[in-house]
Amino acid sequence: MGEENTMQKKSRKVKEAIQGKAHVNIGKQGITENVIREIERRLDDEEVIKVRVLRSFKRASGREIEDIAEEVAEKVNARVVDVRGNVFVLVKIKSRRK
Repeated sequence: MGEENTMQKKSRKVKEAIQGKAHVNIGKQGITENVIREIERRLDDEEVIKVRVLRSFKRASGREIEDIAEEVAEKVNARVVDVRGNVFVLVKIKSRRK
């Protein structure tokens, strides 16, 4: 029962993130240490965040948004749950304790 409640909360947070404003922007500087730190900090606080990739970076890098989203997700231990236009939503992956 507690598991379902957690899933419902996470699902609600994903919907809110999709509909809300971006928490972090990736600008023409690209995926810098500062951007990664900010995304990690936001994920620790929120668990679900929305990231916008500015067209200037996308054009300069010549990469697709899905590739950028996957790279960021890998660096911050998160999962990409939605990609739309120049925006993607990340969900923090909880580390399992043994």
